[in-house]
Amino acid sequence: MLSSLIRALRNAGAAALCLAAATGAQADNWPSRNITLVLPFAAGSGTDTTTRLISQHLSQALGVGIVIENKAGANGMIAATYVARAAPDGYTLLVTTNTTHSANPYLLKSLTYDPVKDFTPIARTGDLPFMLVIHPELPAKTVGELVAYGKANPGKLSYASGSSSAIVSGATFAHNAGLDLLHVPYKSSPPALNDVMGGRVSMMFVDILTGLPHVNGNALRALAVTTKDRSPLVPNLPSMQEAGVPNFDISSWQGYFGPAGMPREIVTRLNAEIRKIVEKPEIKAQLATLGMDAFSGTPEQLGTFVNEQLVLWEKLIRDAGIEKQ
Repeated sequence: MLSSLIRALRNAGAAALCLAAATGAQADNWPSRNITLVLPFAAGSGTDTTTRLISQHLSQALGVGIVIENKAGANGMIAATYVARAAPDGYTLLVTTNTTHSANPYLLKSLTYDPVKDFTPIARTGDLPFMLVIHPELPAKTVGELVAYGKANPGKLSYASGSSSAIVSGATFAHNAGLDLLHVPYKSSPPALNDVMGGRVSMMFVDILTGLPHVNGNALRALAVTTKDRSPLVPNLPSMQEAGVPNFDISSWQGYFGPAGMPREIVTRLNAEIRKIVEKPEIKAQLATLGMDAFSGTPEQLGTFVNEQLVLWEKLIRDAGIEKQ
């Protein structure tokens, strides 16, 4: 019996060594084929557009193709769950925001992934500031006028959302300004924005990249940005706090993640290449024109940041009075 146990232990040890050797060999040969970047939002969203720009340079740096796969829906849960269950071999990655990794644990009752345990942090790529836009036929040219109109016409105003930032921003606005707003959720920002431009929904908090072309084309009117201070991307717009809405400071962040258990060598390589890209002045400038404040850091810094953001977004959602769905 003892000899059988010894043989079993030897076999288990040999299997573990083989697995470690295989993993090491995969890391040494990586990348040898196309890499898929899974996005939780539809084509045309801010995350989609900035990721496509970064991925062009990442493809050149790694010498393989980069495939963008948009898996919109369920507030990003579909995409996050897909990557969490993928092989941790560096060929399936998630490019996501605070929607999946900060807000969803406090917005959704049945979350099918853990934003910390199920992922390997790779690199943060920057922030995507949001702004408040309204249908131009609304009789309001400032946030103060919009609040006054909403209080004089209770129940007549609505807000669209295509991400957690839009959900929480809208609920925070309603709560802090004392407004009765109807929430109209969408799978992603582009269709939500279309309904605001069509007059079917009154307003929306949207990333600057997605909303600004329509503002410049007079299809929407922008009133304020959601960050505590004005954004250098749209310096003419006041912050929500500056416009008279107290305790308002919400920003969307973006980063790269892999499934839990990715080889350290692959994570280190990806982090190094992504940081080189977003820190190049010319690429940073390009991303700025797309509404993104680009910067990066180490995988460890991203992991710490995610934990900090979970605490922050729990408070934002609780203070706004949003209940889990």
